[in-house]
Amino acid sequence: MKNFTKIFFISLIFISVFSPFVVLATEGTGQSDPVSLTNPLPTDKPAVLIGQVINAVLGLVGSIALAMFIWGGFSWMTAGGNTEKVQKGKDIIIWATLGLVVIFFSYALVNFVIKDLIGA
Repeated sequence: MKNFTKIFFISLIFISVFSPFVVLATEGTGQSDPVSLTNPLPTDKPAVLIGQVINAVLGLVGSIALAMFIWGGFSWMTAGGNTEKVQKGKDIIIWATLGLVVIFFSYALVNFVIKDLIGA
């Protein structure tokens, strides 16, 4: 087993030392083609991209708010008459409602800023 580890580490060192030379040897093909990269983003306008990212984040936060509604309702329904658990479920639903109000207002504000003021 010791011989295997020695051979492994020696071959690893050999490959790491001589692999850059192999890469350099294959790069020079003699052709002078310009290198061009395509834009991976769906748009060239930064305002549109920022608006799309913010809308996606707000959609994700809305999904989390829906999950909180479900969790609060489940906590309330499975309380079994325990007033502390019932109050905990009600609080979760109330805070999820307030969160949705904030999400809707922020969505309206983002749409106003991105579409009307910037014109994207």
